[in-house]
Parts: sequence; C-alpha cells; structure tokens
Amino acid sequence: MKNAVVSIAVLATAIQCGLVQAAQTISIGFAGPLTGAIAEVGKDAENGARLAVDDANAAGITIRGQKIQFILDAEDDQADPRTAVTIAQKLVEDGVVGVIGHVTSGATIPASKVYANADIPQISPSATNPEFTHQGLPTAFRVIGDDSYVGRVIGQYLIKTMKLKRIAIVDDRTAYGQGLADVVAESVKANGGEVIDREFVTSNTIDFHSVLTNIKSKQADAIFYGGVDGQAGPMRKQMTSLAMKIPMVGSGLETDKFIQLAGLNAVEGTLSAEPGEPLHSMPGGKDFEARFKKYGSVVIFAPFSYDAVWALINAMKLANSTKPNDYLPFLQKVDFTGITGRIAFDSRGDLRTAPVTLYEAKSGHFVPVETSTLK
Repeated sequence: MKNAVVSIAVLATAIQCGLVQAAQTISIGFAGPLTGAIAEVGKDAENGARLAVDDANAAGITIRGQKIQFILDAEDDQADPRTAVTIAQKLVEDGVVGVIGHVTSGATIPASKVYANADIPQISPSATNPEFTHQGLPTAFRVIGDDSYVGRVIGQYLIKTMKLKRIAIVDDRTAYGQGLADVVAESVKANGGEVIDREFVTSNTIDFHSVLTNIKSKQADAIFYGGVDGQAGPMRKQMTSLAMKIPMVGSGLETDKFIQLAGLNAVEGTLSAEPGEPLHSMPGGKDFEARFKKYGSVVIFAPFSYDAVWALINAMKLANSTKPNDYLPFLQKVDFTGITGRIAFDSRGDLRTAPVTLYEAKSGHFVPVETSTLK
C-alpha cells in the first residue's frame, strides 16, 4: 500500500511538472445520410472515416509534442439540404476541427457555406457536383472527381465506343442527378450524338412507366439516368417489363442494392461510371478491403472517406497545429498516396488527378471495363 501511495504521488508530481501529458482530444466531424433510402452509402462513408480515426490513434500521432486522440462526431443529414445546414451548424457548435462530408451534393453544397463562415475545413468523399468547389470557398475540398469529367466520359463512351446515336436522359432534379445529366447531355452532343428526349422525375419517384413509355416511342438507343441506385434499380426493372432491351447508364449504380432492386434478369448490360479506380486496383485497395471487414463489405465511398480523414490529419502535421485557421492553408500542400490514389489538391480544392472507371453488369455482377484519368 505504501509503494502504491508513493507511485501515485510521483505520478501527480510528474503531471504538475509537465513530464506526463494527457492526450489531447480532437473531434473530426462527419455528416451523411445514416437513415433513409441511401443509408447504406452514408454508413459506408462513415465507417471509412472511423477506420481512419482508429488507425490514426493507433499510430500515436503527436502535434507540438502532445499526443492526439481523434474522435469522430458523426451526424445524420438524411440527404436533405435543410437538415444538412442544421447538422453543419451543430458540428461547428460541437467544436469540430474539420468535417468529412457531406455525402450527397444536394446536402454538401448548402452545408459548405456554414463551414466556410466558421473557417472549418470540409472534405467531401463523394459530392461530385462541380458547384461545390466552384463557389470559391477556401474551406471546400473533395477527394473524388467531379461530374464534369464523369459526364464527359459517359457521353464519349456511348457515342464513340458503343457507336450509339439516340440517347434519352432522365434525372431526379437533385443537385447531383440534374447536374450530372446536364454534363452527359452536352457530352453526347459534342461527340456527335443526339439527345432525343429529356425527362424529369423526383427523388421519391418509384413508378417510371409513363416516362419509359414515352422514351420507348421515340426509339432511343440507350437511357442515361441521373440519380441514385435506389431508384435506378426499379427503373431498370420496369424497362424490362416494357420489353426495353436498350442499355441503361448511370453513375454509382454498381451496388448490391441496385442488383437486388432491378433483379438479375434486368441488370445485364447496365453501365455505371464512378469516380476513382476499382477497389482492387487502388494502391491500398486490397489491404483496405481486408481491414474494413469488421464493418462488412465496402459499398462505394469508404476508401474515399478514409483518405479524406488522412488529408486533414496530414495538413495538421504539416502545420504542427490542430487549429483550423492554422492548418487550413496546409491542405493545399498535402500530397500523399492514399487508399484511392494520389491525394493532392489544386487551387480550387479538387484533386490534381481524377480517375473515372466504367463498369458493366455481366452475369449478375458489375465488372470494370476501362479507367480514364483526368490530369
């Protein structure tokens, strides 16, 4: 007992003298749809960020000689623009030093102004609408290519590679869906094709029969859908019920959810373009997939969230500070090989190199067809 008392006294003296320092707790925010129709995408991104935080803590990172303990403050924005603004305000009030998110473009763009006003760095792992980084906000970054390139790749592939001419375009009127559809339409025309129909639905539409019947009457060679997998699946299934044997094309459709909703008989030949390389081709993809197993299978954005967290942390290390105002300028100096590839930002907050991969559904699975890289 006497030795224990002495040890406690020695420890107390050491702490008072600054010889032993408790770890400083630093909170990184995350925002995305953790409930609702695309919750599996939001949870996937959240878990990627959690794995990065766990790895950072295991690495024993120190800033200014003090060990840092990172925690993730995850919030559900329900993929709703108004909720996203409320969540952004909450994260700022919580004292986060940076934010990973939001996941959808429709939530990311309005929330970005809140973070900018508070000088809080924000890195989205998945928001692809060009407007996000084109607003001129110094706090806005993303670790994924934007729709301007994805859309150009889709349009070129349809017209130049597949030799199709008459393309129908449908979008869900969201910032993501409409923005991507607009770029695809421009690319189709630029490559010598024709947009023979432009239809609009909402993000809640489940019955596409009237839209599809109209498109069928105009003899389209393919349909591009600007929207998420949860709606694209039923739409593809309804195409089959109407004996529409033309390809369906979209972005982010290479998910198990899309296949389940569309049905194995309908998915064959569906094309999906996605920013980034296939997981198995990413520099750290195979190792990441193995370590991510505790959360399940990678859906799509987990490795991008992982890299986004490390972009923040690497900027803090370069600045030797966890204060947002101190390390924000150093995000422009970050340059490392992450799970997804090279993470280095241009003056606007976009990646300096941004690959895009096209996938095709074959025998009930999406397989990569080709990868293009924007430099």
